[in-house]
Amino acid sequence: MAIYHFSAKVISRANGSSAVASAAYRSASELHDDRLGRDHDFSNKAGVIHSEVMLPEGAPERLNERAALWNEVEAGEKRKDAQLAREVEFSIPREMSERQGVQLARDFVEREFVKRGMVADLNVHWDKAKDGSPKPHAHVMLAMREVGPDGFGKKVRDWNSTELLKEWREAWAAHVNERMAELGLEGRIDHRSYEAQGIELEPQHKIGPAASRRPGQGLEAERIEDHARIARDNGEKIVANASIALDGITRQQATFTTRDLAVFAFRHSDGKEQFDRVMSAVRASPELVALGKDGRDQERFTSRDMIAVEGRLERAGDELAGRAEHGVADRQRERATAKAEGRGLVLSAEQRDAFDHITGKEGLAAVVGYAGTGKSAMLGVAREAWEGQGYTVRGGALSGIAAENLEGGSGISSRTIASLEHAWGQGREQLGPRDVLVVDEAGMIGSRQMERVLSHARDAGAKVVLVGDPEQLQAIEAGAAFRSITERHGAAEIAEVRRQREDWQKEATRQLATGRTGEAIHVYDAHGMVQAADTREQARAELVDGWDRQRQAEPDRSRVILTHTNAEVRELNEEARGRLRATGDLGEDVAFATERGARDFAAGDRLMFLRNERSLGVKNGTLGTIERVTPEGVSVRLDGGQRVAFEAKDYAHVDHGYAATFHKSQGVTVDRAHVLATPGMDRHSAYVGLSRHRDGVQLHYGRDDFADQRQLVRALSRDRGKDMAADYAPTDQDRARAFAERREIRFPELARQVVEKVRDKARGMFAGFRPKPAATPEKATSPERVGADRPLAPSQAKAIERYARAAADIGRMRAKDLPVLPHQAQALEKAGAALDSTRPDAARDLASALARDPRLTEQAAAGNTAGAARAMAEEARVRTDPELRAGRFVESWRAMQRDRAGMERAGDKAGAERLRGRMEKLAGGLHRDPQLESALARRAPELELKMERGRSIGQELAQQIGGRDRDRGMSL
Repeated sequence: MAIYHFSAKVISRANGSSAVASAAYRSASELHDDRLGRDHDFSNKAGVIHSEVMLPEGAPERLNERAALWNEVEAGEKRKDAQLAREVEFSIPREMSERQGVQLARDFVEREFVKRGMVADLNVHWDKAKDGSPKPHAHVMLAMREVGPDGFGKKVRDWNSTELLKEWREAWAAHVNERMAELGLEGRIDHRSYEAQGIELEPQHKIGPAASRRPGQGLEAERIEDHARIARDNGEKIVANASIALDGITRQQATFTTRDLAVFAFRHSDGKEQFDRVMSAVRASPELVALGKDGRDQERFTSRDMIAVEGRLERAGDELAGRAEHGVADRQRERATAKAEGRGLVLSAEQRDAFDHITGKEGLAAVVGYAGTGKSAMLGVAREAWEGQGYTVRGGALSGIAAENLEGGSGISSRTIASLEHAWGQGREQLGPRDVLVVDEAGMIGSRQMERVLSHARDAGAKVVLVGDPEQLQAIEAGAAFRSITERHGAAEIAEVRRQREDWQKEATRQLATGRTGEAIHVYDAHGMVQAADTREQARAELVDGWDRQRQAEPDRSRVILTHTNAEVRELNEEARGRLRATGDLGEDVAFATERGARDFAAGDRLMFLRNERSLGVKNGTLGTIERVTPEGVSVRLDGGQRVAFEAKDYAHVDHGYAATFHKSQGVTVDRAHVLATPGMDRHSAYVGLSRHRDGVQLHYGRDDFADQRQLVRALSRDRGKDMAADYAPTDQDRARAFAERREIRFPELARQVVEKVRDKARGMFAGFRPKPAATPEKATSPERVGADRPLAPSQAKAIERYARAAADIGRMRAKDLPVLPHQAQALEKAGAALDSTRPDAARDLASALARDPRLTEQAAAGNTAGAARAMAEEARVRTDPELRAGRFVESWRAMQRDRAGMERAGDKAGAERLRGRMEKLAGGLHRDPQLESALARRAPELELKMERGRSIGQELAQQIGGRDRDRGMSL
């Protein structure tokens, strides 16, 4: 079970430690200590599977030998209380194999320690717990002095900073989560403290298996006892109040599995007995709600609190949507659009529909817009209409930069939602009946926060307008509130992309928005915008080279470098500064104490602000260029044109601003973007990263991360959309069964009947169909296939994908003989309705197409909807052409005849009889389709029918079945 542990300490003579002895113990080896004149032999120690000294560039080769390394460290320290080495210890996910765990540790040590100039002694331990389960972890001993060709030099004090340790802790979480995603392993870790996560448990230091044996040796007994005490105390808290555990688990996910619960209980208990008590307490808690099995046959659960949150969210949304008090008069709408046209802004048809929708009288409105579709421009026109009607318009967003972009693009005064909530809690800046609150990037807001915002607006009588895209970056906290609201109340959709200037790039953005990530990457590759390198390091260097060339060739154009993790952002920032330094575009470096540690800044440097500060007029993510810097303060020209100055003692939340994470960039627009792909990405971050540009984007990746473009596409196409507890809403029968089982009331017959009824209904969806052979290229491109090869509208492509996903989920349940879950059936019904809105009978045609060729289901579900669309068009042709239907009937009838004969030859009389019943039913239903009946009559010879006068084709076919049976029976 993946758990988070990352700790650091100093090995010092003050507490009687020896660097040589410590290295011998961690490497399970025998080393001679020159200073003490003795051998330290721990070669009998078990569990050490990898041991390696890793040297930075320029270090002497002699230090590769462990005894020489640490004896030289000891010799260089003269004080009796000298600090000899720093030790970092971190847990390795036990889901990984030994080879994967070693590689995980090596990559992290190389990137975070060795590249900084540190000498690192890495030892990976794969110990076993008493129950035989693995307890993998790594110890890294780090020299505290810089090293050159002649050996060690002066100590580097910055390596001891608290801020650097914070950075390492965050980098380790990102590194593990990225690798887990790359390997397809479940589970993620979080570096944040419980207090930061809002969990009522005491933080706990992890004690590795090696340290756990030390009490008998008198070593670190106090730390070990404290660890056990915290585990016991947390376990007792959960046993006494299981809702603490449920609150912790559902902090970032609305639903969870038994495995998720076990991971949490394991971390917050001391020993098997207490672990069992914790598990029992949570399982028996009335706050635990079982939701049924998901498509992967895993039981899913949630908490009553999460259901209550979603219930309050639903009620607040319903009440807001039911109000009709915030309309804008037609004259104000026309005045606002006329003013916009006077400025050269002409709303498209989609933008105008969205404008009309949100300026309507309802108290809740939503707009779903792809990246770069001009949502902010449309909101600016709406602001003028609202203000003309006498409303006060306010804006909010999850991040500071998104709020800044909303304000810059629409003129709506905007702040972060956290800032708004804080003001409301203090009784300031309250909403009222004449207020309109516009929430941008609404897809990133979790259910709890969304519920608080909607409830506050409802109570205040205000109107709420939600704007976002549920396909972009997902909510950090639990839930998919924006998706749920748009599904329940509808939304205006803006799909016409305006940010990109080239039509093919606009189409690529639509593909990214509709989950067709692979198609978008292939298009960019065809235009030379996807670059592969042998390693990530090389890809990073090539990315910065390209960025630098464009910077020098087009100094007036805007650009940004984007990637997934903060660790990569720092590497890219350093490389970008190196290019500016080489061209003389930076002034003299000045050491500046930032919140993240010491940084070198110079005049000409790009700077990013990392915390909202109203007195400066900056938000988290604001960018600018340094004009002057001293150790005491900085003067910056913001990208918006304003100039700000601050002193380090007052504001230190800054960093270099050449590169940013995808989360920092959502809502940003630049002329050119440069993206470094890493394995932790998914289709949501890929969508954001590849849609920030107007003119072009360069996507770089290393083959050490992705062997080829196919693996790149697979990683960047992963769907990690968050769920809601309501997605698994139980039926009345499910509630009755859960009630009975909690009280040990059994009703197996009723349960069996319900399961069989649902299963048979699911099977009946595709029963009676046979896969159609794949069409030949000539047939696929035939001009008779009217409309089949026309480009799909984005809404139709998305609808096809949604329907295929729902059908695939149901198919997987049916393959496992599991009942179809209510939310799955609802999803298919919703997807069918959405598909039918694109054209009549579209869902019927797609269902028929998927039944004839089941391979299309997975293809369309993965975003490749072209084949399904062609097959769907073919089904529409067949449905409306009696001659084609007749051909399809003849083909199917002959196949059933062959199958029936084969069953009889094999002695499967029951199977043959069932098939005869189906054929009889098929023949008996022909009278309901006179056109098909007439066409079949003309093809009677193909069905081996003589067509006696006065008898219909259906009667002849029924006679054929019965006659053959009687003849065969007489000859037996």
